[in-house]
Amino acid sequence: MTSLRIQEAASHRVDEIYRYTRDRWGAEQADRYITGLFAAFGKIETHEVMSRPVPAEFGVTGYFFRYERHFVYWRRLSNGDIGIVTILHERMHQIDRFREDFGL
Repeated sequence: MTSLRIQEAASHRVDEIYRYTRDRWGAEQADRYITGLFAAFGKIETHEVMSRPVPAEFGVTGYFFRYERHFVYWRRLSNGDIGIVTILHERMHQIDRFREDFGL
């Protein structure tokens, strides 16, 4: 069975998303959004979320899908697990943030 690994940058982004949502719309909405986000992570393996390859200009091998207002970037790890690399809001400058989270 494939495991799901939330990598460090993605973990920080989940915390940021939760805090922002909680502060803006309340804890109940924040809980609901994060629960839905993790449910979407669980659908990667079964292809229940539509993932696309990361564009070549990013310079990495991986995939992404949209969850509401965020883009979730993930890749298959060397042991076959799924690694959630980062999560970026639709308004973030994707290439700069992506490279920052990958340490590029």
